Amino acid sequence: MPLLEISIVPVGTDSPSFSTQVTDEVRVIEEKDLKYELTPTSTVLEGDIDDLWEAAKQMHQKALEVSPERIVTNINIDHRTDKQMDIDQQIEKVEKHLG
Repeated sequence: MPLLEISIVPVGTDSPSFSTQVTDEVRVIEEKDLKYELTPTSTVLEGDIDDLWEAAKQMHQKALEVSPERIVTNINIDHRTDKQMDIDQQIEKVEKHLG
């Protein structure tokens, strides 16, 4: 399954913190019933590519609801076509190499 990493940063709000914003965006992911993994600076989603694009779009639109002056959204997609992969598998491979 494809993986999509997304980071949404609202700029020009009343606070330098955006944990509430991240919480609202994670709710979008949960409503779509997509598997996800939070990191300190981004969120990784797993699923059908069309569902991932739609979730990213809705997350970006959700960020607009707090009326920031600007939003910076970064998206990375890892989409293997030669074999299946998933979030857990990617993490397990690295942990295996670490010993």
